[in-house]
Amino acid sequence: MSTEPDEPCARPLVVVVACALVDEDGRVLVQRRPEGRPMAGFWEFPGGKLGSGESPEACLVRELEEELGIAVDPACLAPLAFASHPYADFHLLMPLWVCRKWKGEPEGREGQELRWVRPRGLRALPLLPADLPLVPFLEDLLGP
Repeated sequence: MSTEPDEPCARPLVVVVACALVDEDGRVLVQRRPEGRPMAGFWEFPGGKLGSGESPEACLVRELEEELGIAVDPACLAPLAFASHPYADFHLLMPLWVCRKWKGEPEGREGQELRWVRPRGLRALPLLPADLPLVPFLEDLLGP
């Protein structure tokens, strides 16, 4: 066992919170990154970057309203898992919450395509690399 301290991460750490919105049929909402954005065309869970001084839950409530036009009570967010993924320019830490109750009908307010998908169906989509390790947790929670 090495007594050397772990090497520091050479890339900045970015915290992005994400949510698996689950409908009454057990499907999960994903959104496709629109043209003009980094990694356009990939599918992802809704969410966004954690702001300075912002709690993860408050960030998620804000992002879901901005991106999808829905209102979520923080008490309806249940933490499920997290992903840690090295990208070229930064290291991403992404906690994932599950939400089954919200007000309003999700709509792509930022030009993104939306799709309701069964957990197993997520594997057939080109998901962002950081989102992929979260799929088995949703399969375990919701079934295939």
